[in-house]
Amino acid sequence: MGQSGMKLRIGFHAPALLAAIMFSTASPAADIEHQTDYSISLAGLPVARASFYTEVEKNRYTISGTLRSAGLADIISRTSGQTRVSGVVGRDRLRATEYSMSYRSGRKARAINVTFRNGNVVQASMTPKRNPLPKNWVPVTSRDMRNVLDPLSGLIIPARSRICPNTLPIFDGESRLDIQLSPRGTRIFRTKGFEGEVIVCGVRFVPKAGYRKGREDVEYLRRLATMEVWFAKAQTVDVYAPVYLRIPTKLGPVTISATRFGG
Repeated sequence: MGQSGMKLRIGFHAPALLAAIMFSTASPAADIEHQTDYSISLAGLPVARASFYTEVEKNRYTISGTLRSAGLADIISRTSGQTRVSGVVGRDRLRATEYSMSYRSGRKARAINVTFRNGNVVQASMTPKRNPLPKNWVPVTSRDMRNVLDPLSGLIIPARSRICPNTLPIFDGESRLDIQLSPRGTRIFRTKGFEGEVIVCGVRFVPKAGYRKGREDVEYLRRLATMEVWFAKAQTVDVYAPVYLRIPTKLGPVTISATRFGG
C-alpha cells in the first residue's frame, strides 16, 4: 500500500482515537444525550467530517458515530463509516460490552463486531474475512484478546489516572496494538465549548497482532515518533479525553481536531 492508501486508512481509523471526546462531557449520575463534531484534514485540506452521539443512562453508556469523506477526498474515493460501542461506566475506566464498526470506501466494504466481558474478548467477527491470510500475517491469539480496550471508549482516561506516560492495549476487531503515550508538556486549546490548558502526549503505535508483517503503512506508523495527541479535562465529569491528533505523513500531516467540546 502506498502513501495514498495509507492516507485513506489513517483517515478512517483515526477518528476512533477521538471518538471518546463526546462522552467526556457526560455525567454518569444523570441521563445524558450529547453530540460532538470533528474536522479531519490532510496538509490543511479537509478530507472528512465525523459526528458522534452519546447516551448515558445510569451506569450504561452508548457511543455511536458516523464518518464521511469531504472535499477532494470525496471526489477521488467516497468513504463513509459507522461505529458504535456500549458498555458499563466503571470506577476506574469504561468497560465495553459490544463494539461494532462498518465502512465503505469506493467498492470496498467491511463490518466488524466484537463482544467483551470484563475486558476480555469473547467473540469477534469480520465480514468479509481475509481469506486466505497472507503468508506474512501475524495472527491474533486468545492471549492477545485478554484485558484489552475498544478503540473508542479506550481513550477516556479518569483524572485520577496517569494520562501520559501510559500504555493503552487496543483491540479493534482485527488488529491488536498498544498505544504508548509519553509526556510532552501542555498547550492552550480553544474550540466551541472549551478554552484552556490541555495535556500533550507523544504517541507510538506498537503493532502486536492482526497485521501483515513488513507492510509499508504499518511499518511507517511503527517507526513514527512525532505523533501527538492532546487531552482536555471535561468540566462536568472527572476524566480527560483527546481534542486533537496529529499524524505526519509524506503527503503532509493528518490532523483531527474537535470543533466542539461540550458547550
